[in-house]
Amino acid sequence: MASDKDELQVETPEDKDTKKKGGGNKKLLIIIIAAAVVLGAGGFAGYKLLAGKGDSGGKEEHKTEANAKSVMFALDPFVLNLSDYGRYLKVNVQFELSDMTLEEVVKDKSPQLRDAIITLVSSKSLSSISSPEGKFQLKDEILFRANQVMGAEKEVFKNLYFTEFVMQ
Repeated sequence: MASDKDELQVETPEDKDTKKKGGGNKKLLIIIIAAAVVLGAGGFAGYKLLAGKGDSGGKEEHKTEANAKSVMFALDPFVLNLSDYGRYLKVNVQFELSDMTLEEVVKDKSPQLRDAIITLVSSKSLSSISSPEGKFQLKDEILFRANQVMGAEKEVFKNLYFTEFVMQ
């Protein structure tokens, strides 16, 4: 006498398909639920982090804004002869100062700055400064010479900007 458990069950192909679909649906459902939980947790954590920074961020923003405000010092426009005969350059230059307390010192040294720039730029040819690489090199050279003119232990000028650059 065989019990119900011991009876041999014969599975039809239709029964196998329904078991596979059921197992596949369960796996898909578990994956979807897990993904929703992970995305929900990530979104919640991101919200809490960003919301937390917004409360104390006001004080930090003012500090970074004060540091981010840089002092610009503009020199009068230059109209210069280039080393090529009959070639001219009109350029406006603005320096970014590393410290706003140095503005008065820079104003006092502006004739020396202008002389250094005139001497350097008038020795350049049109072909050497017409390419973007040439302009970057010219910026670096002017910045180096300007910091030399200032003679300070630390760099007075952080950056240099051409606000007008016209060659003829």
